[in-house]
Amino acid sequence: MGEAKNPGTEERPKWDNKVQYLLTCIGFAVGIGNLWRFPYLCQIYGGGAFLIPYLIALVFEGLPLLYLELAIGQRLRMGSIGVWNNISPMLGGVGIASMVVSFLVSMFYNTIIAWVLWYFFNSFQNPLPWSQCPLNANQTGGYSSECEKSTSVNYFWYRETLNITEDIGISGSLQWWMVICLATAWCVIYICFIKGIDSMGKAVYVTATFPYLVLTIFLIRALTLPGATDGLVYLFTPDWEILKKPQVWLDAATQIFFSLSVAFGGLIAFSSYNAERNDCERDALVVGITNSATSLYGSIPIFSILGFKARTNFNTCLEQNILTLTNHFDIAERNMTVENYDQWFDYLNVTHPGDIASLPLRVCDLQNFLDQSASGTGLAFIVFTEAVLEMPGSQVWAVLFFVMLLSLGLSSMFGNIEGVLTPLQELKLVPKWLPHEVLTAIVCLVSFLIGLIFTLGSGNYWVEVFNAYVGSVPLLIIAFCEIVGVAYIYGMKTFSEDIYFMTGRRPNIYWKACWMVISPLMLLVVFVAYVALQAGTYPTYPAWNPNYEDFPQTETKEYPKWVFGIIVALVVVPILSIPVVAVYNLIRCGIKKSSANVSGPNPYSNEAFEIETQERNTQSI
Repeated sequence: MGEAKNPGTEERPKWDNKVQYLLTCIGFAVGIGNLWRFPYLCQIYGGGAFLIPYLIALVFEGLPLLYLELAIGQRLRMGSIGVWNNISPMLGGVGIASMVVSFLVSMFYNTIIAWVLWYFFNSFQNPLPWSQCPLNANQTGGYSSECEKSTSVNYFWYRETLNITEDIGISGSLQWWMVICLATAWCVIYICFIKGIDSMGKAVYVTATFPYLVLTIFLIRALTLPGATDGLVYLFTPDWEILKKPQVWLDAATQIFFSLSVAFGGLIAFSSYNAERNDCERDALVVGITNSATSLYGSIPIFSILGFKARTNFNTCLEQNILTLTNHFDIAERNMTVENYDQWFDYLNVTHPGDIASLPLRVCDLQNFLDQSASGTGLAFIVFTEAVLEMPGSQVWAVLFFVMLLSLGLSSMFGNIEGVLTPLQELKLVPKWLPHEVLTAIVCLVSFLIGLIFTLGSGNYWVEVFNAYVGSVPLLIIAFCEIVGVAYIYGMKTFSEDIYFMTGRRPNIYWKACWMVISPLMLLVVFVAYVALQAGTYPTYPAWNPNYEDFPQTETKEYPKWVFGIIVALVVVPILSIPVVAVYNLIRCGIKKSSANVSGPNPYSNEAFEIETQERNTQSI
């Protein structure tokens, strides 16, 4: 079995060592979503019961796709565009689609890193700036009415950080502090990427490992907090009945799919820098299992802290009721406490039912406080920051938390940027004389300039739009094309021989069954279910409107028609290259065939086209 004869193989850079490569792949797969999406899904879908569909999706969808990308990139030693062009020119658009998705995702994802930087910089203040409301505009000694209605934590996020508008149609102005943070975020990315995998590979030693150190510190501290047990019991108590809902299985499938970062092109590019005789099967298992284990490991400290927050709010609620009761019944000397509140309340409710009914007592239910969870930005910038305020040494815990989010975000950004830079070079749109440092600078600068839309007053709404629609249907379609392209166009026999050359063993029946039947079928089912779900409802978004009658609750609004048009474009445009490139190559072959008038095989005929593809495939055998 000979060496693959792919152009440019000799000059392709390589990882310094295996650890560097694995840390990069793990860092790309393990992102912020592992901490603010997975715990939320576990909570709303029956706690421990959610792990069943999640693990099924991991075994039959996530790991096979991950293994496929790592193997095909390592064997063909190309980025996403080169790989799919090499397999068949008809699949050339798949690599372009991955590049476009990576570019769009990197723009809004780095905005989240900018938010993290803003909170990180403010975490060094004492007291923390989100711990109290600011004075009103007249500086007359009163506090801002919006802050008093909502809470200081909400106010700092929506007003001091985002200065959010009341509607996505109201753009507002650029927030200069967010512009500075976004520029800083892109500068950090550029510095880490300035020398390609040489500099990025060294950065991952910190960005990929530091989150585990912080998670362990948080785990030790969180488990000692009062109420931690409440959070863990709430998280892992299984509700088996909820598994009957189709939405649970849909969310489990999409969570594991997006969590592993397949179909972005970054993993293909990373694996292309490996030595050809590397055990990519073991790598896929290590990266995939580590990613899922991290989600579970991160859920423990997160929900321990959320349980602490719920218990604190519950006790505060009881203390307010105790104050009301002791003032009314003059029973302070009889030692009414949080611990004996239920006994006292039952006694007073029997002896003075009319008085109890007339008092403004709050309903204190621990379960309700535990239900008030959040995912995404709400978990990181509202719920968690509020919980940190109750912890001794809150500044230290805030700094650690946001440094951890920064590390997770940077590791994921490395894969997104690699998924843009490598395809750009393979498209040969970049002059050969242009240094890698300059190309990286151009990509970062263009991304920053376009990303300024996310620093407007309406920026948070646009982040939600990009997050919900760029990383959904396009990735499902790309992944489906990838797995069908390898299994049925490249050929399972050829792919098996490639894996034998790299690992010394052919893929077993489990891998083959997944690649040829189970995984594409699951992707198809998830795609159809997702489209059916979206088609049944008009998209809405939560708006922060101080004039809303139920404020501080967010107001649910429908997207304007013009925004809905942009949503459709964000879904369609990234994958448009797939049919366009395929049709172009079919037309090109048809024209060449009809116009050629030479003896022997027409070099542009469909037959020659197929022979050329077969020769390209057999080069690896």
